[in-house]
Amino acid sequence: MFEIKRYTPADQTAWDNYVAKAKNATFLFFRGYMDYHADRFEDFSLMFFLRGKLHSLMPAHRVGTLFATHQGLTYGGLLMDHEVAAADVLALFGELNDYLRLQGFQRVIYKPVPWVYHRLPAEEDLYAMFWKCQARLKQRMAGTVIFMDEHLRWRKDHRRRLKNAVEAGVRVIADDSIEVFWPLLEDNLKKRFNARPVHSLQEMRLLQARFPDRIVQYNAYVGEEIVGGITFYVMHHVLHGQYSGTNDQGKLCGAMEAIYYRVMYDDDSLHFKYLDFGTSNEQGGLVLNEGLIAHKEGYGGRTVCYDTYEWEL
Repeated sequence: MFEIKRYTPADQTAWDNYVAKAKNATFLFFRGYMDYHADRFEDFSLMFFLRGKLHSLMPAHRVGTLFATHQGLTYGGLLMDHEVAAADVLALFGELNDYLRLQGFQRVIYKPVPWVYHRLPAEEDLYAMFWKCQARLKQRMAGTVIFMDEHLRWRKDHRRRLKNAVEAGVRVIADDSIEVFWPLLEDNLKKRFNARPVHSLQEMRLLQARFPDRIVQYNAYVGEEIVGGITFYVMHHVLHGQYSGTNDQGKLCGAMEAIYYRVMYDDDSLHFKYLDFGTSNEQGGLVLNEGLIAHKEGYGGRTVCYDTYEWEL
């Protein structure tokens, strides 16, 4: 029923054109974003054709006998446009499993796009995995999302730090320099978590050059000194905080509160339904960083799960 084709660079235009119209895709699935770290993964993305027409896509890669969708991205899974029907997706997953067995795969790791990123309902894949694959939940991460239309009141400590920001004269500059922010971010992550950003500064410069309208930087200053910043990914109706950090002065004077207030209440140029703070877990979801998630909930955020599924072939 389906023709299944492995993606090649010659398919980039067709791939990107489909991503642009898919009901559950974000700019992370454009090849210009996916392929920035192509040297780290053996790409095994798939294109599904039905009656000669491109039906759907699956960003993926191979690790030995493992088929993963996609461990280099926050989420992945089957990308679908508004014409995709549930019965066809059931057939697709049955044929996908047969195809993967013939390619020598033994196991699948599948990370669907969380529903807040869907422009239309797009959980046909979840039903198909339940029925056709007997998939089991492998990992569940707790993300925190603000529903902007609800206007939940900030917690008292955030309101106090916002007042501190006003009194300290914190200035927030939109779409400012990532280069200025990055040393502060790296220092903050090293001190707090002994970690580094997933992306290097060189990679972020490359991605921002490719997607200038999708990756925006907000920096907070006291005088001429940067005290905090947030790198946002703009994805249709969702604003996602990819990286955030402050120095000690920024913590005291409410740099984060000043930035979040700006993007949530003052910037008419940003029209979004949801503000996604990302996940707050350690050890693959087995440990909840209660302090971190409480900090996010203090802005009005509530939990949306980022799930990973697994099945044997």
